[in-house]
Amino acid sequence: MPALILDGRPVADRILGEVAAGSAELARLRGRPPALAAVGVGEDPATRSYFRSISRLAEKAGVRFEARYLPADISPAGLLAEIGRLNADPEVDGVLIQMPLPPHLDAARAAEALDPAKDVDGITPENAGRLFLGRPRLVPSTPVGGLEVLKAYNIPLEGRRAVVVGRSNILGKPLALMLLAENATVTVCHRHTRNLGEVTREAEVLCVGAGRPGLITADMVRPGAVVLDFGTNWTERGLVGDVDFEAVKEVVAAITPVPGGIGPVTTAVLLRNTLRAARRD
Repeated sequence: MPALILDGRPVADRILGEVAAGSAELARLRGRPPALAAVGVGEDPATRSYFRSISRLAEKAGVRFEARYLPADISPAGLLAEIGRLNADPEVDGVLIQMPLPPHLDAARAAEALDPAKDVDGITPENAGRLFLGRPRLVPSTPVGGLEVLKAYNIPLEGRRAVVVGRSNILGKPLALMLLAENATVTVCHRHTRNLGEVTREAEVLCVGAGRPGLITADMVRPGAVVLDFGTNWTERGLVGDVDFEAVKEVVAAITPVPGGIGPVTTAVLLRNTLRAARRD
């Protein structure tokens, strides 16, 4: 039986519709819609593409969006000053700081400087700590996007063996916590994991977000598994994931494509977080 392709676009459309209704209601109550500001540093084409995608979907969701591009050589003090301005701006409800930052900038300091109430991607110590303690408020949109896809296709997690490849603060670590909260049994892999394929073949649900195109091949997956590909890699072939999609889809029960899988859902969740921040949910 061919693999079920987990198309994220209808999932994103449903979430965007919910956000649009909430944004319209909020605009009637306070005179303006939710507002999101995104900060990018440098000329990274992936960041600019992502911000264009946010802009398109924000229009559908009734969220005001502004992209702020800072020079690649901005000083640490300059970045912190920009974050401070956005924290203090009453017309801005949510702030996204696009990661990774250039090497001369301290991502941890940037996250610590951000107002947790405006932290729509869950990177501040307060929001990360709340997630760890099982009391989430604003959480990273990318892992939530993956779980929203599973829920939309009625794929259960309780009692299943889940393997996460990648341990970043905005994907791998929070995703592992979210999977634990769904009562999955979770293993986290990273660049020091020995015999990666042996571990990934144990997964009933395999989640991959390591930033390496084609990392997961057909011989590394369990037949009948569900694969969530969080990878976004720009190559000569265009945007591809971390999974060898054409080969792996012949082995598994279900898989997300790249593009068109988790990506649009991630952006929709980010906009939903912006609405929640505006409401102070």
